[in-house]
Amino acid sequence: MPELYPLHLLNKKPNFYGFSGLDRSAHIRQDEGWLKILEKQGNAKVVFSWRSQSMVNLDKPGEPYATILALNVVSEIVNKADNVVFLGEKSGIAYLGIDLSSIEEDRLDELIPSVGVFTDLRQVGPLLERFEGSLLAYNRALLFWHQKNKFCGSCGAVTRVTKAGHQINCSNTSCGQLFFPRTDPAVIMLVHDGERALLGRQQMWKPGMYSTLAGFLEPGETLEEAVAREVWEEANIDIADVRYHSSQPWPFPGSIMLGFYAEAKSTFIRRNDNEVEDVQWFDVNQLRNFASYGKSLPRLDSIARRLIEDWLETKV
Repeated sequence: MPELYPLHLLNKKPNFYGFSGLDRSAHIRQDEGWLKILEKQGNAKVVFSWRSQSMVNLDKPGEPYATILALNVVSEIVNKADNVVFLGEKSGIAYLGIDLSSIEEDRLDELIPSVGVFTDLRQVGPLLERFEGSLLAYNRALLFWHQKNKFCGSCGAVTRVTKAGHQINCSNTSCGQLFFPRTDPAVIMLVHDGERALLGRQQMWKPGMYSTLAGFLEPGETLEEAVAREVWEEANIDIADVRYHSSQPWPFPGSIMLGFYAEAKSTFIRRNDNEVEDVQWFDVNQLRNFASYGKSLPRLDSIARRLIEDWLETKV
């Protein structure tokens, strides 16, 4: 698979959870005996998921790393797994994801060697090596999709996993529906008036944290229309000059964040209390010294943080 960096993208710096360099190797999914083939090859490795948590090693404070074990070492675990999925290949190594969600927590230690703990990927993501973070994010999203599609959405029959985890079939032959992994697109945008940025906050967030506005794409909308609608709904601000920045897979649980900048045509805020708890304009100095105002920016692994920091870099 060709490398995307540094030649082919508008922004040369990758966002967290994306651009792992993993070759999805879709041809392997076509063989029903894919797992046995990889077992015989002897160079496959696995990552683990349990109830949407990822296994990582936290032995060294501040330096977590993904628990990645050789497939031939965990063959007994494979037989007890809810699902085993093929993720892709890199440098001649095949990577698989194993879902252990049906195993009770007190039995996990018996099943898996003491080489890590299950934790929310969001708690450690920014500290992981980029490939490992992307691999765990991909695995989390795919296995979450499995958990939510155990029954056919058309007839209610039990479904069957095929294509190495990348397709689900209805077991009812008179129905025969096929289901494929889906990602929900969401727009996320930094609106500015040249010298100030528009940030908002949700009530559920930690006190003082502000972020860029965002929302899901609705049926029949273009991305640009979604940007304009969300800004209008949340802050009653009219915008123009919508420009794409970059995208980021966000497997919490299964979104793709599409980042934009937009220029404000109006600046008077009329907050929609049903959408946000607060919306404010912040100037460059405030954003660069946010902590001194008792406020914080979004998490380091988010595209929201990237949009803000990249915009600030243009303000010399």
